Amino acid sequence: MQDILRHSLKLALVSALVAGSAFAAPQSQDPPAPAADPAKTPPAQQTQQQSGSQPVQQKDTVTPKNSKEDVEAIGNRSVGKGVNLFSLEREISLGKSLAQEVERSSKMIDDPVVTEYVNRVGQNLVRNSDARVPFTIKVIDSDEVNAFALPGGFFYVNSGLVLRAQEESELAGVMAHEIAHVAARHGTKNATKGEILQWASIPAMIFIPYSMAGYAMYQGLNLAIPLTFLKFSRDAEREADFISLQYMYKTGYDPNSYVTFFERIQADEKRRPGTIPKVFSTHPPTPDRIENTQKEIARILPAKQEYLVTTSEFDTVKARLRNIMFSRKVTDNAAGKPTLRTKTEQSKKQPTGSDPNSSDDDRPTLKRRPDSQP
Repeated sequence: MQDILRHSLKLALVSALVAGSAFAAPQSQDPPAPAADPAKTPPAQQTQQQSGSQPVQQKDTVTPKNSKEDVEAIGNRSVGKGVNLFSLEREISLGKSLAQEVERSSKMIDDPVVTEYVNRVGQNLVRNSDARVPFTIKVIDSDEVNAFALPGGFFYVNSGLVLRAQEESELAGVMAHEIAHVAARHGTKNATKGEILQWASIPAMIFIPYSMAGYAMYQGLNLAIPLTFLKFSRDAEREADFISLQYMYKTGYDPNSYVTFFERIQADEKRRPGTIPKVFSTHPPTPDRIENTQKEIARILPAKQEYLVTTSEFDTVKARLRNIMFSRKVTDNAAGKPTLRTKTEQSKKQPTGSDPNSSDDDRPTLKRRPDSQP
């Protein structure tokens, strides 16, 4: 018994020490920012002059303080470093199992033109990122303005995001943000913290591979995915903002589009409170966040004469996707198609007063027989 107790105390002590270093490492990874030459995009794409109401003024030359501020170092730096109990192989396996749950519970867009385009935009960003895993990019049929990437590079873009973006660079900005989460391995770092906390609090406990204590019904879809992989700390969100600007810049996109999209979302929220897209629910586009992004653009991204802002293909794909979504809604609402009515909907139809003339054709009613006596 004493041996067991001694072993438990020793494990608790080691776990506590590891936990301390685990929390220190990710927190110290506050994002710097990008700087350098952007990669050329396919010739079929058209480039436009830097646009926007008030584009950030950038310096002609910058001097990166470290590799995380050097766009030229992308792909050869340790963005995902820190305490992480998940190997890349285990991370991919985990992401694959979560992706299977997503696709079982979601309606996917299978139009080859739309899916190929979104995949190509994403893969161009991945090639100009620090990601160490291959990406699988698919489109979900959902009106929600959202995109999310699971550990291991399983990336989903909602059709609502494509339709809400006004330019290809805005779509690329949101996608770059999610790619940055995967490159920095934020999901498995969160899971690692969960495991270490389990060790420190219950040393003798047989723990499960990752903390499954919290699940979320994600973005209106019936997806039971651990909160560990859906919600990130403010430090992680700042780092993803910072790194995504670099990925946009190196791919050739105008980083100001990232700010433009934020400002439009913020304006929508002011006009109609509560309508902010769920993609920003855990990290809303606050004035401070927008200001920090603008400062990073000015500080570490050298000025360029041209950026890729949008393409005619983006407009074509967006129009095609809009027609697909409209056609599906017409089909779903076709007359004669069976529908399921919730209990709440049924109760709303129930008469609330004592008006004898009120009726509900969908509910049975009781009437007194003419020959019955009181």
